[in-house]
Amino acid sequence: MTDFFDRITRTSTHVLPVFARIVFAAVLLRYFWGSALTKLDGIFTPSLGAYAQIFPRQMEAAGYDASQLGAFHWLVVMGGTYAEFILPALIVIGLFTRIAALGMIGFTVVQSLTDIIGHDADPTTIGAWFDRASDALILDQRAFWVFLFATLVGMGAGSLSLDALLNSRLKQSDYTSDKAA
Repeated sequence: MTDFFDRITRTSTHVLPVFARIVFAAVLLRYFWGSALTKLDGIFTPSLGAYAQIFPRQMEAAGYDASQLGAFHWLVVMGGTYAEFILPALIVIGLFTRIAALGMIGFTVVQSLTDIIGHDADPTTIGAWFDRASDALILDQRAFWVFLFATLVGMGAGSLSLDALLNSRLKQSDYTSDKAA
């Protein structure tokens, strides 16, 4: 029986990260890309909605006039918007996966805090852990997102990824250079 579970453990290190990336692509990729698309009026022009989503209190104070916000706000909106495009793409193709997943953990935490503090999310939307309900949009749902990202941070992209291909090329190049020396 121990041999059986040893095989499962060895296989899991290759299969679980690939499965995590497939689940991410199936469940969250279009969510993040769709969200990012709502934040752009042009390649370097954030939409009014982008400012309202990311800086709700500041936009309300400015009478929903984004021109009253500064360069810092523009940089944050553009950085967050492009992060929603780039980080998920990197995860799906398995390139710089650990860094991208770590970035997505940070993104999810900031997104959640913005929803709770900036948008005054109600207790039902926020939810509570260790209760009977498992459908709260913030604590319940996003805990699973963070768990998925943490799996990728800890395990990498898996054997079917650009990370694995690059790693194998680097090892091959190191072996070749060691052999020549």
